[in-house]
Amino acid sequence: MMLRGYLLRRILTSIFILWVVITLNFVIFRVIHPVGDPSQLIIQPGFPPEAREMLREIWGLNQPLFPDQYGKYILNLLTWQYGYTFSTPPRPIGPEMAWRLRNTLILLGMGLIGTVAIGLPLGVLAGSRRGKKTDVLVMGAGLLTWGLPSFFLQLLFLLFFAYYSNVWFGFQLMPFGGVMSYPPPKNPIILVGDVLQHAAGPVITLILISFGSWALYARNMIIDALTEDFIVTAKAKGLRERDVLYKHAFRSILPPIATMIAMAIPGLVTGAIITESIFNWPGIGQWYIAALNTGNHPVTQAVLFNFAFLMIIANLLSDVLYGLLDPRIKVGVRR
Repeated sequence: MMLRGYLLRRILTSIFILWVVITLNFVIFRVIHPVGDPSQLIIQPGFPPEAREMLREIWGLNQPLFPDQYGKYILNLLTWQYGYTFSTPPRPIGPEMAWRLRNTLILLGMGLIGTVAIGLPLGVLAGSRRGKKTDVLVMGAGLLTWGLPSFFLQLLFLLFFAYYSNVWFGFQLMPFGGVMSYPPPKNPIILVGDVLQHAAGPVITLILISFGSWALYARNMIIDALTEDFIVTAKAKGLRERDVLYKHAFRSILPPIATMIAMAIPGLVTGAIITESIFNWPGIGQWYIAALNTGNHPVTQAVLFNFAFLMIIANLLSDVLYGLLDPRIKVGVRR
C-alpha cells in the first residue's frame, strides 16, 4: 500500500508539472510577438486577404486565445498531433515528427547503448584496479575524449573518413551525411547495412565523447562500494574476487546507474542538435534549429513538449527503479 500511495503521488505530481510546462510553452510563444500573432512572420504583406484568413483558420489564430487556442493546443499535444507548421502550405506536424523522431532514436539510441555498454565495464574494471596501469589508461582515454568539444571531434571524423579517405584511397570510409543512400537499396539486408554505414560516424563520435563520463562515474561508485562493510565481510568469507566485485559491489551500484540511464533518455532528443546538424542527419535536432531560425513556433513547441514529457517520465522511472532495485530503500516510509 505504501508503494502504491507513493507511486500515485509521484504520478499526480508529474501530471501537474507537465501541465505547468506545456502551459508556459504556450504562453511564452504567444507573448514573443506584441500582437500575439506569430503568423506575421510567415504571411507576406502582399498575401491575398482570403488566403490569409484561410491560413489563420487552419492555424486557429482567428479564435480567442483562452480557452479556444489553448484548449486546441492542449488537445493537439496530448493526442500527439501538434497541429500544423507555420509554413505555406501548412503541413501536419505529427507525421513530420514521427519519422524525424524515429531517425533521432536510431542515432542516439545506438549511441547511448554503445556508451553504456563500453563506459560501465571499463569504469568497473578501472575501479577494481585503482592506481594501476589499467586505471590510468582507462581514465586518461576517457577524460581526453570527454574534454574534446563534440563538434570538433565530429568535424575531424568527416574530414579524415569522408574527405581524405576519398582523396587518398579513392573511396569514402564514411558518408558525408544523411540516413541512407539515394536511391535507397531495395534489398532489406543491404538497406540495413547502408543505414549502419551512415550512422557509424555520428554513433562512434558520440561514444568516444561520452564513454569517459560513464566510466568515471562507475569507477568512483565501485571504489566507494568496495570499502563498504558488506564487501569486507564477503572477502572475509573467502569469496572469489570476481564474485565480490560483480555479485556484490556492482549490484550495490545498480540503483544510481539505473537512475543515470533513465535521466539520459531525454538526451535522445536534446542531444541531437549538434550531431544532426554536423552530419546532416534529418532528425528532431536539425528540425528544431530550422524551426527556431524561421519562427516556426508550432514545431518548436512540439519538440519542447517531447523533451519535457521525456524528462518527467525519466524522473518518475528513476524514482521507481531506485526503490525496486535497492532493498535498503523503502519508498513511502516516513522517518
